[in-house]
Amino acid sequence: MIRVLVVDDEHLVRSGLRLILEADQGITVVGEAADGAAALVETRRLHPDVVLLDVRMPGTDGLAAAPEIVAAGAKVIMLTTFDRDEYVHRALRAGAVGFLLKDTPPRELAAAVRTVAAGNAMLAPTVTRRLIDSFAERGPARQDAARRRLDQLTGRELEIVREVARGHANAEIARHLTMSEATVKAHVSRALAKLGMANRVQVAILVHDADLL
Repeated sequence: MIRVLVVDDEHLVRSGLRLILEADQGITVVGEAADGAAALVETRRLHPDVVLLDVRMPGTDGLAAAPEIVAAGAKVIMLTTFDRDEYVHRALRAGAVGFLLKDTPPRELAAAVRTVAAGNAMLAPTVTRRLIDSFAERGPARQDAARRRLDQLTGRELEIVREVARGHANAEIARHLTMSEATVKAHVSRALAKLGMANRVQVAILVHDADLL
């Protein structure tokens, strides 16, 4: 069972998110909070697997609270009505591994929680392309540096991180490359460790920098 903490300053929004998430039999909402400071207290008390964290709240907002919540052991999905680049960049720097808009369909919201709980990153499709473009400065020097970093991967690891950069989840990669999902996950973990990276979004940006798609 995936344990989720829902954080939003509006009670109606928190109630709606609880209803959506608990319609999935594999997810339980263990608590709610109305601001970032309370979210950190509840994270330390309840030990959720995933914190669904609103970006903009009075007092301590989600972006300010995210680093400490991540340090407390939870995976963070930022949730906002806006898809401004600055929010995405700050959320990723803060350690968030998910970024979704509040108009995300209910089934996709639950799927995102499952994806993040399994150790994968999840970005709203509407922001992914722009995010990668903003990070991927593809001048010759940048491209060469990215390719040198990727040279330390094995052929299979490189093949898999290219699939990651295309936005494919482990299950999709496993089907495409005819291997088990556990094997894909192991390759991704080794690649991240070799590259000194924290999540799949970072390695996707590196692959785009290297212009290997």
